[in-house]
Amino acid sequence: MSSILVVDDEPDNFDVIETLLSAQNYQLHYAASGQSAIASLDTFEPDLILLDVMMPGMDGIEVCQRIKAMPQWESVPIIVVTALTTKKDLAQCLTAGADDFISKPVNSLELTARVRSMLRIRQQYQQLATFNARLEATVQQRTAELQTMIFEDGLTALPSRTFLVQKLAELLQSGESSFAVVCLDCDQFKLVNGSFGHAIGDQLLIAIAERLRQHLRPGDVLARMGEDEFCFLLHQIEDAVALEPFIQTILRSFNAPFSLVNCEIFMTACMGISLSNDAAGQSEELLQDADTAMYQAKLRGKGSYQIFDRQMHLAMFNRLMLENDLQRSLEQQEFVLYYQPIVHLQTQKLAGFEALLRWQHPERGMVSPGEFIPCMETTGLIVPVGMLVFKQACQQLRSWQQQGWTEITMSVNLSVRQFACPTLLADIDRVLSETAINPGYLKLEITESAIMDNAEMAIALTKELRSRQIQISIDDFGTGYCSLGYLHHFPVDTLKIDRSFVNQIQAENRNYQVVNTIIALSNQLELAVIAEGIETTQQLEWLQQLGCQFGQGYLFSKPLPAAEIESIYLTKSSEM
Repeated sequence: MSSILVVDDEPDNFDVIETLLSAQNYQLHYAASGQSAIASLDTFEPDLILLDVMMPGMDGIEVCQRIKAMPQWESVPIIVVTALTTKKDLAQCLTAGADDFISKPVNSLELTARVRSMLRIRQQYQQLATFNARLEATVQQRTAELQTMIFEDGLTALPSRTFLVQKLAELLQSGESSFAVVCLDCDQFKLVNGSFGHAIGDQLLIAIAERLRQHLRPGDVLARMGEDEFCFLLHQIEDAVALEPFIQTILRSFNAPFSLVNCEIFMTACMGISLSNDAAGQSEELLQDADTAMYQAKLRGKGSYQIFDRQMHLAMFNRLMLENDLQRSLEQQEFVLYYQPIVHLQTQKLAGFEALLRWQHPERGMVSPGEFIPCMETTGLIVPVGMLVFKQACQQLRSWQQQGWTEITMSVNLSVRQFACPTLLADIDRVLSETAINPGYLKLEITESAIMDNAEMAIALTKELRSRQIQISIDDFGTGYCSLGYLHHFPVDTLKIDRSFVNQIQAENRNYQVVNTIIALSNQLELAVIAEGIETTQQLEWLQQLGCQFGQGYLFSKPLPAAEIESIYLTKSSEM
């Protein structure tokens, strides 16, 4: 039932209106003055106000202005009932906020129609207000849900990275100077997903989160940063010494297996730590420092940790610049080959060459292979560069063979990543076809680790290479795994004794016995032996006494570019 407030200083006028609206289902209320009308608003809660203009004290214009100035009542329609009919008077009423007007004497049809119209407008406004309220409630609910999604990890219910970054920013802004950020990353977590599926992987993450949560102190924060990465924000940590007990506790917490629904899984983790006294002023920088330290920890092996220091930034920057330069160098063809002679140790005559990669940097000059080869291995750039080396070495061998040196061999190294490359055989076949060399004078040097990573695959691959008449040499022999037990399975032609044994070879020395054993084993298996890193005459004499067939090293020659090789070793008058 609609509530109508009639404001008029003449009670008879109320009676008239009440009579005229008696047929309608309205609830009418009466106020004899403007003051009493305003005072009764909260009591009557009108849906419509019929307001007389000419009243003593506070007239209808002022009453209208005051009601429209009240936020809770400004939407209530006001119909001015007045004997004033001039345009100026009506304009004044509308300016004061009136929504409509009725002239006196009041006509029943006009009054009924205008009241019905204003109440309909009032109803529509209320419906709109209700809709807006519901919409606002929905928006607030959705906002709360979104905030939860942003600040809470959906899987583990831990705080999210966004939450942690915000907390870090607040700490830095507050001036607190004794806290630590500890990033933790699980070792080889992808193996779990790959072996057991993502459902088990999710169970493991939940279990890890629960175990880590047990080591939270009051006020500290544990957040999930990514797939298998978590991060602690620890308060009141003055230095690395104060942090050490916490680090050891976390590492020990991974000793016990994680019991899942159908299995138990052992897991290890590495940690990177940044301390507030190393902070550069931004929360993201603190996290970046901890990530940098964690990367260094992973390089040290499973279950390691590393505290960040400023030199790490420089090392990471230099590493990135090195990777960029290596990529550019491949495009700019800055890689060149040097060749180190391999000689018959008994006669010291030339037997062949080993092709060795060198990098002629446009600004730094010749860069040490020990600096850039590991980087190429890590980034995978070793695969295209390695094939470039193979092609250039084959082209050079073809050139020297055409010059009449038909018996020399060319040794080319195959990295672990090259050996595992699925297109290796196809790439080798293409180069052999393009260069038209005799593959019988080509040797591929493969490390023990490359072979033993997947022995069955290695046996099949080396057999394929031998079927092409390519010779196979095991590089750095003696430094790998238990390959002696597998050696007779591989179609190998040559064993290459690592320089670490040659450098320290002496009679009755352990390395002497190792070299003697390798040579004896090679003789039994009818394999040739090459000793690398020969630098002294004494080393040469020992190797000759042991019966080693071939060798290379600075005693004979350092690696040289092709032009110097030709002028020194590949002339008609040259002899070793």
